Amino acid sequence: MAPVERKQLDLTPLRDAKLPVIFVLGGPGCGKGTQCDKIVKQYGYTHLSSGDLLRDEVSSGSERGKALNAIMEKGDLVPLEVVLDLLAEAMLKQVSTSKGFLIDGYPREQAQGVQFEQTILPCTKVLYFEVPDEVMVQRLLHRAKTSGRVDDNEETIKKRLATFHKHSEPVIQYYKDKCSTIVALTSPDEVFVEVQKALSAIQ
Repeated sequence: MAPVERKQLDLTPLRDAKLPVIFVLGGPGCGKGTQCDKIVKQYGYTHLSSGDLLRDEVSSGSERGKALNAIMEKGDLVPLEVVLDLLAEAMLKQVSTSKGFLIDGYPREQAQGVQFEQTILPCTKVLYFEVPDEVMVQRLLHRAKTSGRVDDNEETIKKRLATFHKHSEPVIQYYKDKCSTIVALTSPDEVFVEVQKALSAIQ
């Protein structure tokens, strides 16, 4: 199969803008999507999810999208360089109007964070939304009942959590000096108070 097309990007506008870049981490069911929405509204940041960008590229029907679809249909991992291209392109599109970037669910492992920083921009801050596994399991089972998501049964949820911990714990350790751990057990508004405290230093 032909390799996925790479684009030559001029990242100078991104680097000149010196906007904050925040990696947002947390297991499935931790509520980080809700918190990202609140951050966007309050701070004018741009919320980017590598998963959403991949899905959008596939649905666009572009040559790159078709190549990505073929990779994902086989269950293979999308090359990291391509994920970084998609993130960089999305950031460039928003650079003139954004006040910063929330990179949601990224990096999934340490190497991804290192390569992002080498290729695009340094990370300013990491927000890690921590919730005990048993709470995340209950939240996801409840969501499955209401949404009919087939991947949300107890066994698959526990596997997803195990995978998340295995890959994310080294990331959190690597970024420990930049990482704010937020225990996300209270209401979304109460959790957001802690988010605001964590972000106050970079405003």
